[in-house]
Amino acid sequence: MRTIQTLVAVLLLSMVLVPGGASAQDVPEEPTFANHIAPILYESCVNCHRPGQIAPMSLMTYQEARPWARSIKNKVETRAMPPWHLDRRIGVQEFLNDPSLTDAQIATIAKWVDNGAPQGNPADTPAPPEFAPADAWQIGEPDLVVQFPTYTVPAAGPDLFGNLFTEFGLEEDRYITAIQTRPVGDRARQVVHHALSYAVEEDENGESMGGGTFLVEYASGKQAEVYPEGSGLRLPADSQARLSYHLHSVGEDIDAVVELGINFLPVGAEPEHIRYSKQLGGSQGQTIGVLDIPSGEVARSDGYARFNKAARITMFQPHMHMLGTYQCIEFIYPTQPVRAETVNCAGFDYNWHMNYNYAEDTTPLIPAGTILHVSSWLDNSASNRGNVDPSNWAGDGQRTIDEMAFAWIGWYDLTDEEYEAEVAARQQQRADNDN
Repeated sequence: MRTIQTLVAVLLLSMVLVPGGASAQDVPEEPTFANHIAPILYESCVNCHRPGQIAPMSLMTYQEARPWARSIKNKVETRAMPPWHLDRRIGVQEFLNDPSLTDAQIATIAKWVDNGAPQGNPADTPAPPEFAPADAWQIGEPDLVVQFPTYTVPAAGPDLFGNLFTEFGLEEDRYITAIQTRPVGDRARQVVHHALSYAVEEDENGESMGGGTFLVEYASGKQAEVYPEGSGLRLPADSQARLSYHLHSVGEDIDAVVELGINFLPVGAEPEHIRYSKQLGGSQGQTIGVLDIPSGEVARSDGYARFNKAARITMFQPHMHMLGTYQCIEFIYPTQPVRAETVNCAGFDYNWHMNYNYAEDTTPLIPAGTILHVSSWLDNSASNRGNVDPSNWAGDGQRTIDEMAFAWIGWYDLTDEEYEAEVAARQQQRADNDN
C-alpha cells in the first residue's frame, strides 16, 4: 500500500492546470465586429447584455457595442467580465461552469479596439442567438419547483431576518443531483442578501425536528450547484421546505419571491456518495473568532477546518460582504514533513457570489486528516468602490454592512481505499497524457 506522502505527491503533480497565453496564430490581424467580435459577444455576453436583462447596456449590434468599445476591452482584459473571478495564475483552472473568455478571445477584442473598432461587412454579422426565456433554469427544467411565500421588503428599514415555510410535497425519499435558488425577477434579486434552504422533518406528533437538513445557499449572482455523477443528497419524504432569509431595503417597496428548483435521481435510486455543502474556515481575525477591520485599512482573516475522512472536493465559493476582495483556499496535508498546497484563489465581488464547480478530472482529492486553510482579504479603505463608509471600523455580523469571511465547500467523503484508487487513476491519467 502506498503511503499518504506518496499519494499527496501524486495529487500535487496532477491537479494544478494553469493555461498558457494566446498564440499569435489564434488572433486575427484585422479583427472586425462582424466576423470576430460579434461571435464572442453572442456566445459569452449578450445573455445579460441585451434589452430587458440585468446588464446596464445592450451589446447585440455594432451600433450598440461601438460606444462601449474601450470599456469592453478594459472589462475583458481585467477579467471583470464575464463574471469569473478565479485567479488564473494559481491552482486548478478547469471547472464545469466556467463562462470566461479564452486568452485568444481577449486578445482579439483588444486588437479590435486598438485598431479603431471597425465594423467590417455588416452582411457577415452572424444571426443573433435564440435565447432561453429570461426565467430559464440553469439546471434545465427542474423535476420539482418550490416557491416560498412572498415577503414584501419595505423601502427603508433595518435588515430583515427570518424563515419562510412551504411544502415539498414528496411522498417518498428522493436524492438531489442539482439544485438552484433564484429570486423571481431582478427586483427581488436586489433585496435578497442571502437565502439558505433546508428540509425540515416532523416527528410522529407533527412537531418540527429542528433546523433541518441543509440543502443550498444563495447569494447575489450565485449559479446552480450541480453534483458530480454518483453523488446526491437525500430529500426526505413529507419534509417541509424552510427558507432562512436575509433581506435588505433598497429605497422602494419590493415583493421578494424566492424559488427552489431541484433535479433528482430516478425514483428509488440511491447515490454512491452523499454530497455535503458547508461554510468552512470561518472568520478568524486579529482576535480569535472576531473580524477586526480598522478604518482605512486592509485586513486579512484566516480560518481552518479539519476533514476527518478522505474526500473529493466538488465546489469552492468565497463568501464575504461589501469589503471582501480576495480569498484563497489551501490544503495542509497530514504528512511528515507537513506539506501544504494552495488550490485556488479568487477575487470577490459582492454582486457576484461565484461558485466554482470543479471538473471531473480536476476535483481536489484529500486524505483523511487534511486541514482546510481559508485566507480572506477585506479592504476598508476608500480605494474599495464597494465600501460604503471607509471612515468606520468594521467587524463581523449578520447585517449587509457587517462582514464575514469563510468559504462554502462542497464535497463527498471517501473511504481510504476509494481515495487510494482515485489517486491511482489520476496518476495513470497523467501518465497516459504524457505519452
